[in-house]
Amino acid sequence: MHLSALLDFDVVPLDTEDAVAVLLDIVAPEREQSAQRPRATLQIVLDTSGSMHGGRLDGAVQALLGLIDRLDPSDDFGLVVFDTQARVVVPCGPLADKPAVRRSVGALRAGGGTDLSSGLLRGIQEARRAGGERGATLLLVSDGHANNGVTDHDLLRRVAADAYGHGVTVATLGYGLGYDEALLGAVAEGGTGSALFAEDPDTAGGLIAQEAEYLLAKSAQAVSLRIPAGEHVRAVEVVGEMPSHRLPDGSVMVELGDFHSGEERRLLLRLEVPGMSSLGTVTLTTLEATYVDPETLTTYNATLPVGVNVVPGDEAADRVPRPEVRTEEALQKAQTAKKRASEALRRGDRAEAARLLDQAGRDLDDLDAPDFPGGPAAPGGAYGAAPAPAAAQAVELRDMARMAREDDLSRAAKTAYASQSGYTRKRGRYRQAQAQGPGTPQAPSPAPPTPPATPQEPSGPGRLGGWIRRLGGQDPDRRLSSPDSPGEDDGRDGAERS
Repeated sequence: MHLSALLDFDVVPLDTEDAVAVLLDIVAPEREQSAQRPRATLQIVLDTSGSMHGGRLDGAVQALLGLIDRLDPSDDFGLVVFDTQARVVVPCGPLADKPAVRRSVGALRAGGGTDLSSGLLRGIQEARRAGGERGATLLLVSDGHANNGVTDHDLLRRVAADAYGHGVTVATLGYGLGYDEALLGAVAEGGTGSALFAEDPDTAGGLIAQEAEYLLAKSAQAVSLRIPAGEHVRAVEVVGEMPSHRLPDGSVMVELGDFHSGEERRLLLRLEVPGMSSLGTVTLTTLEATYVDPETLTTYNATLPVGVNVVPGDEAADRVPRPEVRTEEALQKAQTAKKRASEALRRGDRAEAARLLDQAGRDLDDLDAPDFPGGPAAPGGAYGAAPAPAAAQAVELRDMARMAREDDLSRAAKTAYASQSGYTRKRGRYRQAQAQGPGTPQAPSPAPPTPPATPQEPSGPGRLGGWIRRLGGQDPDRRLSSPDSPGEDDGRDGAERS
């Protein structure tokens, strides 16, 4: 696991309260193509209520049959279905008799109500039993609103979070335009999995296949990030819609779920910094990522100190925020706009949804404006048009705004919700899906390599003054990077066993 970071400001003024934004990239270990992959455990929980009759159930059955073919006989596969009650169709275990499992899946029929909570709870039981210490992935597929059993969103979120705490990652797939995206989104959020949307059988089949490919390429599981507070950090905020929680010691924990081989995730953190009374380099905090190798079940830690230079106030006055960090801030705000727009659409407020999406799109378009901090007119900021991810998001936001005004309300709401969820929680996967189009199954591709760390500038008044003048107080290329460690020999940058 490799961590690298870029700060909007890596100098702070003496004796002055401040805030520092940290753009953090986390890259999973690469798994060698020739290496034998560890045994996988996949539990499907499928809605077979009356609304699934016809093409929807047929499409799901075909996707599951393809999934069974894709898995190895040693992999665990289980199927729980639910209508007015839940039942186990295929007990979760090795696929030793694939023809028998295929017959059981092919015999599924639709009918009855939607007791989603019973299906989820029974599926979690099966996944925990079969996965054991190795963990498991559960995919919940539903096309409707839960009308039996437990329907409270927060309670179901907690059920999924408890499952994740016992090694079961929970993802959801909303099928058609009649499902409750807020409920399935809450379940996926608690289970640290994807919240997917498929309007038609072909897209649903592609997404089910895609989730299976990610499972089979997994190289890190139960990944978490801890951001400690302390003497030099008064408060920590995770910018955007990524869920986090505060620990008793004041540190913030972010549960990131599973990573496939080479997958990259990006987070934006905001650190509230107290006034510091001494000049020189200060380590504000040390970020700590913890993960489990799915092959050996060994736990590793990757750490990254985050440091700044404390300088006289007049020397820090001309500092300019790095464009990359400000761009990420606008991208994260766009995800919040999507989520709020989805909520507005569920209320029937098309105008408010369109306003939110239009404004977020304009904010991304404005990244190349001359007066934008770090923009072309700023020292060291002549990067031209808005960066490609921002430009692509701006186009998507304009399309969503049009949908909010003109399209089916449910489709517009689900599109906005699924987009922000995918971008926030599974960003590397989201970019791949955007490149190939919705619903297209694909093998995960490695993330681009992380740039090596730039040697830290020596301190001292003369050297520091020259450094400051280069870009309003900071080195334009300075990226923090987790150091190589003994874990490097086995493909884990900066990793230590624990």
